[in-house]
Parts: sequence; C-alpha cells; structure tokens
Amino acid sequence: MKTIVVGGGASGMISAIFQARNGNEVTLIEKNEKLGKKLYITGKGRCNLTNHCSPEEVLFNVVSNPKFLMGAVNTFSPSDVMSFFEEIGLTLKTERGNRVFPVSDKSSDVIKVLERELNRLNVNVNFNETAKSLIVDGNRIIGIITDKNEYFADKVIVATGGLSYPSTGSTGDGYTFAKTVGHAVTSLYPSLCGINLKGSDFKELQGLTLKNVKVSLYDGNKPYYEEQGEMLFTHYGVSGPLILTGSALTARHKQNGVKLLIDFKPALSQKQLDQRILRDFQSANNKELKNVLIELLPKTAIPLIIKRANVSEYKKVSIITSEERARLVYALKNCEFEVESLRGYNEAVITSGGISVKEINPKTMESKLISGLYFVGEVLDVDAFTGGFNLQIAFSTGYLAGIQ
Repeated sequence: MKTIVVGGGASGMISAIFQARNGNEVTLIEKNEKLGKKLYITGKGRCNLTNHCSPEEVLFNVVSNPKFLMGAVNTFSPSDVMSFFEEIGLTLKTERGNRVFPVSDKSSDVIKVLERELNRLNVNVNFNETAKSLIVDGNRIIGIITDKNEYFADKVIVATGGLSYPSTGSTGDGYTFAKTVGHAVTSLYPSLCGINLKGSDFKELQGLTLKNVKVSLYDGNKPYYEEQGEMLFTHYGVSGPLILTGSALTARHKQNGVKLLIDFKPALSQKQLDQRILRDFQSANNKELKNVLIELLPKTAIPLIIKRANVSEYKKVSIITSEERARLVYALKNCEFEVESLRGYNEAVITSGGISVKEINPKTMESKLISGLYFVGEVLDVDAFTGGFNLQIAFSTGYLAGIQ
C-alpha cells in the first residue's frame, strides 16, 4: 500500500514512521528544506515533548474537544510517547510541572532521532515541495498534486499544522485542502500568546515580572479564567505563563469587552491587606505614600497603583484616611485593564480552531467524508494549554493515523 504524508512536523513524522513500520511505502512531502522546523523552536529550543502524566490529566488540559481525543491519548499515551523516543535513542528527563525534555536540552536531537528512524524505514522524504491540492475520485482519496509532481496513493495523511509561526511553513494549507473536499473548518485564532491591552498606563510597567499574583479574565461580570502564578508586562500589554494559559481560553471568547484583573496580593484578604498597610503606615508615620509602598510592591508598579487609588503620592501616610486606604486596597486587589486583542500568529504557540472533529473518526483520524484521507495534529480543532500537551496531541493523533 502507498501512503503520502503531507507535512514533516511532529504529527507528520510520527504518522510516516508508523505507516512504514506497518510495511507501507511512504512518501513524506515537506515544503521546507528540512524536517521539524516548528519542533526546533518549541520549548524555547529545548522541545517540551510531552507531559509525564496520565491520559486523564492530558485531557483535563485540552481546551477544545477533549472527548474527541480520548481514544487517541489513551492509545498513544504520554508514557508510550516517552517509551517510543527512548527506543529510538533519545534520553529524556522530567522537570517541574512534569514537563518532559531531551536530556541534552536540544530540540535538534529530537528531530535527529525521528529522521534517523525515517531513514531506517526507507521513507521517501521530498524537501522543498509544496502540496497544492488533493486528488479525489468520488468519495475516495487517490493522491495529491504538488508544485513539482502528481502522486497517487491509497492513503493521504494531512499533517500541515495550523497558522502559528508561519515562518516555519504553517500557512493553513490543510484547512484549504479540507474545505475543497467538503469539510467544515471552525473559526481560527492565535492561542498561547501574549495579550494586547487598551490604553497606555500599562507601558509604565514594561519589563516588570510579577510572581505569585492572581490573574482573572472577565467576559462581562463572569470570570472565565482565574489562576495564580507568574506574568510580565510588555510594550504591548501582558505575557508570561499565566497570560499564555489565559489566552487559550480568550481565543474562544469575543475579546471585545474582555477585562483582565490583577490581584497583587492574592494571599491576603481585603481586611488582612488593609491591616498590613495600616501597620506599614504606623511604622513610617512621616514618610510619603510612594516611599512606604516599596515594602508592598515592586517600585515600578507603585505610581500606577497610587494613580488608580486616586491618592497623592506625596501625601504623608499619617494623614491618609481610611477611605483612601480602602481605595489602595481595592487597587491592589483589582488592578483592571481592558483587553484589546490577542497577539498574532507570528507569536502564537498554537492555533485555536481547525477542521471540525465531527467529521473525523476519533478512532482512526480518517475523514468521515473521504475514505483514505486522514487529518492529524494542529490542523484539527484541538488545542491545549502549555506543558507538552499540544505535542502529545500531535503524537497521539499522528500515531492513530499511522497504524491504520
């Protein structure tokens, strides 16, 4: 049997390897000059391969369509992914948050072992070749047309990725292929990226990293995301671990009217924080407000909080009223910004949205509309939070298509 795999990223390489292990003649079409271009930059060049956790925990971290992925993640679980890579010669380690990396901390080593396995299995890899369209006969796939050739095959596996990091070749080709054969594609958004804020007062905080703060995102009066951890201010708005996770959920909200709230002191209730501020004031009676808050806040955040509280920074703390103190407490616990938009695909780790999973068989990743046609990885409407979960999805879906 002949198989064509379109796309030499994580899901494409896994699909090609397991198709070849099944004795099929496999041709992998890659538009770039090398394999794994996006894989190379993941995890800041270290490649967070998966998360050393149970399939249930993986699915808990999936933002869209976790039920659809249940079979795939259980069939090729994180422990299976780890075993696979160790079998083909990659030594792994597990770090904070159960994130799995190569011991070498080099994503290039991940790509090397996959390439070596492809070579061992005699997979034909065609570089610098772009798939242009699918060849369909009735409701069956029979091949593809590229910018260089026409290929006929029994199966075609589309592993073209999404729209994130377009410089790596992810330019949405798979969505076009899917639409031409009748598949629905859901709304597409950048995900796991920074958030642009409206206004300009956040720019005073550019470069400031905050640890152990609570970030909440509101659509109207209801929070759809609340988490404690680390974030940072940038020239455009906010980024960092808390924000990347929040962006994955914001992608599916209308964004217009979304508010971001920062609680600088989540460990203290309003009453406890008021008492803490009062103690600070009493021990520094003759000092100005801006000089006393240094005990409570990073220096660069002080002017913003004082402005939000509408108290003079030069006011002596001995004459600050309880009402002014209450405004300070409120500003510290509810520092609000208006969300303008998500950052673009150039910075997004993943694409939210994709080919509707209602038209894909979850047990095989085969199209329900066109037999012999499979879709795997980021091209599908499946995405997850950071921590190795998106690569796990790529490997699990790629494996399922690979063993068919």
